[in-house]
Amino acid sequence: MKKVITGVFIAISLMACKNNGKTTAGSDNKQQVAEVSFEDAPKVTVEKAIYDFGVIKQGEKVHYDFKFKNTGKTPLIISGANATCGCTVPEYPKDPVKPGEEAIIKVIFDSHGKMGKQDKVVTITSNAQPAFEELHLVGEIVENK
Repeated sequence: MKKVITGVFIAISLMACKNNGKTTAGSDNKQQVAEVSFEDAPKVTVEKAIYDFGVIKQGEKVHYDFKFKNTGKTPLIISGANATCGCTVPEYPKDPVKPGEEAIIKVIFDSHGKMGKQDKVVTITSNAQPAFEELHLVGEIVENK
């Protein structure tokens, strides 16, 4: 007997509309989400979840592409990407990522007004099981002389 995933749909339905037994994910991604078993759910393998940008001068921007692959059996739908502050801007695929397909989440960190050690976290909201792991940009910012 297949076990049905419900936790994902509770979270999505908080930000979605009901439509004939299916939910429509957030405003950025209008794809239909149907219930699937845990075994068939999208699964994400992130190539590198922590990017260390080293030491940079205050005011510089860091660009990094987090590569990932849907290693599950059904399409991965990303409905949101949130960063710990406005200085970090993630850009995620709006279309479903098919099983076996690779994609990227582009992240730009602006160090203007920041100093010292940094750990900027990007949290991804999706239908992946287990949940999409957090992405981190880490490093140190020194004074621009």
